[in-house]
Amino acid sequence: MGNIDKRKRLEEEVFTYRITKNNMVFIEYHGKQVTTLKGKEAERIIKKIEQASTDHEVQLILAKVTGNFKRGNEKDSSKK
Repeated sequence: MGNIDKRKRLEEEVFTYRITKNNMVFIEYHGKQVTTLKGKEAERIIKKIEQASTDHEVQLILAKVTGNFKRGNEKDSSKK
């Protein structure tokens, strides 16, 4: 994987996922839902996750699927 995860953030397992009976995939980042996949895209990701040999590979797959959803302008809910 080389330079893909330079800061080693994916080793912390920041992403989680759930697969429903009808093959929808819900992806969460630190417990907050960020993406929902269904149809052919969900089937493709489920197959990739099943073929992954390590948890780190699963984290990388989930990171690639969610894309660049963090831009630095998210509000910190702990500062209320």
